[in-house]
Amino acid sequence: MPNYISLLRGINVAGQKKIKMADLRAHYEAIKFTDVQSYIQSGNLLFNSKSNDEAAVAKKILSKIKKEYGFDVPIFITTEKALKKVVRNNPFLKKSDFDISKMYVTFMSESPDKTLIKALPIHESVDDEYIIDKQTIYLYCSPKGYGKTKLSNNFFEKKLKVQCTTRNWKTLNKLIEMSED
Repeated sequence: MPNYISLLRGINVAGQKKIKMADLRAHYEAIKFTDVQSYIQSGNLLFNSKSNDEAAVAKKILSKIKKEYGFDVPIFITTEKALKKVVRNNPFLKKSDFDISKMYVTFMSESPDKTLIKALPIHESVDDEYIIDKQTIYLYCSPKGYGKTKLSNNFFEKKLKVQCTTRNWKTLNKLIEMSED
């Protein structure tokens, strides 16, 4: 069975779209996913499914959330193998002063149109850097961190016309560690 990782965007943020992780794990189990684990309160779940169709898996989750809570949330489904590739291919790892506390990865629902990528400002903020690789944005925020960057999910969604969710470097590595256990 494939080992999936789902990343939900925008739940339990500033009191909006509240879902307890214990309830979310129970919902995943109710739709026949197994070995369900969550990491922190922001919608990171690891699970197994008999399905090999990531889109079908996402649809089941979204349908269950809509039924139980009455709202939609963007969801990104990946696998341990794909997440390891994202981490391994991080171009900022080559920085001599690489600081994990400044590293974030934004996942996009699809590869954006190349003309939209070309139209992006090279540097929205002099302190932040980003590199786009297919459906992934590697974002290095320094020195103020992600909370102060203009290069947020909303920025990239507006400019690239795709849905996004962002995770910090520590979270990605923890999800990989959990998926290996």
